Amino acid sequence: MSLTLFIIVLAIIIFAVLGWGFMTLPKERWQMVAALPLRKSGKGEWKGLNLTWYGLLSANAYTFGVAIAIVLAASAQVPIPALVLITLLLLGVTIPSSKIIARIVEKKKGTLTVGGAVFAGAVTAPWLIAMVNQTLGNTYGFYVPVAVMMACVSIAYTFGESLGRLACLSFGCCYGKPLCQCSSRTQKIFSRFNVVFTGKTKKVAYASGLDGEKMIPIQIITAVIYAVAGLFGTWLFLDGMAGLALMETMLVTQVWRVVSEFYRADYRGDSKFSMYQIMALAAIAYIAIMLVIFPETREAVIVLDTGLN
Repeated sequence: MSLTLFIIVLAIIIFAVLGWGFMTLPKERWQMVAALPLRKSGKGEWKGLNLTWYGLLSANAYTFGVAIAIVLAASAQVPIPALVLITLLLLGVTIPSSKIIARIVEKKKGTLTVGGAVFAGAVTAPWLIAMVNQTLGNTYGFYVPVAVMMACVSIAYTFGESLGRLACLSFGCCYGKPLCQCSSRTQKIFSRFNVVFTGKTKKVAYASGLDGEKMIPIQIITAVIYAVAGLFGTWLFLDGMAGLALMETMLVTQVWRVVSEFYRADYRGDSKFSMYQIMALAAIAYIAIMLVIFPETREAVIVLDTGLN
């Protein structure tokens, strides 16, 4: 498959899914996907476990991101066992970090943070890849270029975060400011392009009482920006510019992370410039330094058909 055709097909799939999500998921009926009966009470009522669209959509986003990482890594001749090991090591860092960092920053036990997980992953990923090279790589005779693998991970994260915003639309979290609290200029910009959440069980309702309000569609904007960044990063990567693909996706996602928080209404900490914004800027600088520390002395051979087979 040609590079252009691959990007076009990828774009059609992503924007078709995003378009469906933008139109449907803010509605009340799109929060719970199913309920599992657990036990029956004496009055004939059942107590059950709700399964949310948030969980399903998040899982789909993660799966899509991993699939993209596998295709890109395989295209760059990265051994699949090495990719699996690096992925597991990264998950071992980022999953607990998302809870620990959220608890430190937001002072809440039941909260997770993608921003914190990304920062933890960005800090540890280069060293985890280097460790795999020095251990299994030396033993079994393979080498995973740090910039190439980091680019795969960054592009996968960008796509996963884009599709993951659909989960936020369903649950009513990570929401923008209500237009009634914005300047007249902002109200004019978003007078037609806004989002309205319905349903008292959505976070926007029980945390801020903003259900039914016209709000800045920050989740939608983020999803589109990240989708475009992911597509461009994929094109750069498959065209042999892994380092540039890494910096492009990191710059777009983390700079937008900083900017978007000024337009969000959910709690992100007590300071005007949140810890998540600081971590986003630090991650950009850190990755730039890592590209200097881990210069690629071996040119990766990238063949898309290898990744798709």
